[in-house]
Amino acid sequence: MAFDAPTMMTLSIVLAATAALYLALEWRSVRESPLLFWSGGFATITIGSTLALLRGSGLIFIGIWFANGLLVTAHLLFLLGVVRFTETRLSRAWYLVFVVWLAMLLLPEGPQWSKIMLLTNSLLVASLTLKASFLLCPHGTSLSVGATQLRYVLLVHGSFYVAKALTAVTPGTLIDLTAFRGEIIQISLVEGAMAIMLIAMSMTGTVRWRREKRIARLAARDPLTTLYNRRALEVRAPRLLNDVSAARPGALLLIDIDNFKPINDLHGHTAGDRLLVTLSGMIRAHLPEGALAARLGGDEFVILLREASNERIFSLGNVLREQFHLETSQTFATPEAVTLSIGASLFDQPPASLAALIEQCDAALYESKRNGRDSIRLLDRTASGEPTPSRETL
Repeated sequence: MAFDAPTMMTLSIVLAATAALYLALEWRSVRESPLLFWSGGFATITIGSTLALLRGSGLIFIGIWFANGLLVTAHLLFLLGVVRFTETRLSRAWYLVFVVWLAMLLLPEGPQWSKIMLLTNSLLVASLTLKASFLLCPHGTSLSVGATQLRYVLLVHGSFYVAKALTAVTPGTLIDLTAFRGEIIQISLVEGAMAIMLIAMSMTGTVRWRREKRIARLAARDPLTTLYNRRALEVRAPRLLNDVSAARPGALLLIDIDNFKPINDLHGHTAGDRLLVTLSGMIRAHLPEGALAARLGGDEFVILLREASNERIFSLGNVLREQFHLETSQTFATPEAVTLSIGASLFDQPPASLAALIEQCDAALYESKRNGRDSIRLLDRTASGEPTPSRETL
């Protein structure tokens, strides 16, 4: 089979139509908006490539000007998909590409008509593609393999169109858009088919990775408070616990809300949920660097500290108690104060397990509640620690 212009254009039509259909099916199953824009871009290329075949029949306006305008539109859709993926904003100035393309209608036919048309088309496509590639720059955060691949495919694709624009201003270069004549046009047909395949594969991988990452994140988070859940804590805690030593003690704080049930009974479960979200926000705001926080379930929360001390435990615990008590006293009217009880353990040797450590803190928490609530009960398990539990209240 000869790779002449009509053959390569037909191959591009088939590839673009397949990519548009595949991305549309992906969008239908996952509802990721970038897929919809990218599918629309490939559908536009399918239509534009089909119309480009008509230039051989003498339909110059439709086969060249209109078809190349659809190519510009397709790359704008690619850019809009990247904008959605990166959650950025696009200046309205980018839509002026259509104004530039419409201005090409005023171009009089002549010996330089094909070169000017190719120059304008190439610069518009290059600017849109390189902008999309730039938006995918990591900026200090990691990209998926698919997103990284898409970034570089778009970079190469946009650079190719810059090279096309340069050939248009090179003296003696043969460019005949009407008959697909000229070496750069022949190369463009091959590059276009390859770009369709690579861009489509990269786009699919990009969205799939982000979807999988989002699913993993949801699986690790408590849906109400967005803190880690118990399973995620069990996965992440061993690294912190194994790093404990006499020079870097660790600590676990088990936090429970006092008189939480009356909130639900008197004000409804929505109020109770709002209170849990408020407490999780306070924990997140005061969480030291390198620490872990999780919701075990119900109204129980855990904070796991590294490089802890008695002073650090009481400081953190009292800040949470004071702020929480102030918030609840101003928000809810209850027969008894809604406060926090905290059971904590300070240790300088890795515990047998996270479950065993939580059990120790649970015993300390029970002591806190039995002795009046709204207090911190600390078990100092370090070599230099106190032999008996210490307690601190407001």
